[in-house]
Amino acid sequence: MQGAPGIEVSPFVEPAPAATYSEWRLIWRSFRQDKLALIGLAIILVFILGAAFAPLLTPYPEQGRGDPNILEKFKPPSAAHPLGTDYLGRDVLARVLYGGRSSLSMGFLVVVIAVLIGVPLGAIAGYLGGWVDEIIMRATDVFMAFPSLLLALAIASALGAGFTNTMIAIAVTWWPWYTRLVRSQTLSLRERFFVEAARSIGLPGHKIVLTHVLPNVMTPVWVQATLDLGSAILISAALNFVGLGVQPPAADWGNMVSQGRLYFIDRPWFAGAAGAAIFLTVLAFNFIGDALRDAADPYLRRT
Repeated sequence: MQGAPGIEVSPFVEPAPAATYSEWRLIWRSFRQDKLALIGLAIILVFILGAAFAPLLTPYPEQGRGDPNILEKFKPPSAAHPLGTDYLGRDVLARVLYGGRSSLSMGFLVVVIAVLIGVPLGAIAGYLGGWVDEIIMRATDVFMAFPSLLLALAIASALGAGFTNTMIAIAVTWWPWYTRLVRSQTLSLRERFFVEAARSIGLPGHKIVLTHVLPNVMTPVWVQATLDLGSAILISAALNFVGLGVQPPAADWGNMVSQGRLYFIDRPWFAGAAGAAIFLTVLAFNFIGDALRDAADPYLRRT
């Protein structure tokens, strides 16, 4: 294939210069130098392991799943019950561990669904442009015109209470942010030399998007997703607080706070433990997200 006079142009187009292994090593090296990020990572690992191995970490697994023990209700923290018991005599630590399964999985699934919807739409809108871009972005604007929490409340109310319906309600409000993020990145990438070269040799548009565009837009997506995990957990807790999420006797941090608020003055350990779990988890994800954002920025790594 001939280019300018005297210059031989290879018929093969190199893949897009996405983050390489060495680039990820630099990101990890910068990340691990941030003490707050490491603290956040440790907190998240503790909660994930606690939720995963909840039956092994508490002598009251049946209470974690919802079985009452009325004779032990409202016991203060002690050796037998490190975080006390609730209004039905259930061990609060067991409830927090089992509640982590619902709260953490809700946050992760919401972000995964939002990414799976928003990223392809953003790449398509940015690469194709024209009327396709207009349709996708106007639909995005409609969803973004409403506050996320209010729209999630409305959708969850229409669908009915439950884990799946709450997850869908939150994810529906979340994907537009990824669409806008990826579209803006794609608009700048589609004019780059490697994309123009791929287009000039007749590479189909979907292959260009998959092999040249998406690899270059995913780093900011991962950073945004990490930051969004804490927010998704917080909104899911809010929906559970008002009774639109996981239904008792199943444990969830949001409904634990809702149930414990009635007794907070005299027996603060019930709602306080679940509230502390939400606070620490959201804070930890923010620490990690901030560190990843700084680590992924080459200018900040140099400084």
